[in-house]
Amino acid sequence: MTTCLAKRLVPVKKIPELYPGAFSEAAIRWLIFNEKQNGISKCLRRLGRKLLIDLDEFEAWIDRQGQGNVR
Repeated sequence: MTTCLAKRLVPVKKIPELYPGAFSEAAIRWLIFNEKQNGISKCLRRLGRKLLIDLDEFEAWIDRQGQGNVR
């Protein structure tokens, strides 16, 4: 039996619409440019020249960002 889980993949330009006030397109592109340093690479899916963001992974990445800064 094969199970297919639907992924929520969106292009970079869609992120500001989904998270208004939190991320601009420029901010997302900066994160992608620095993906090796910030760990966002787990959220990215490349299909040729097309770059998509897995929203489930992206939201998990956002949640992980504040975990080390709690005092």
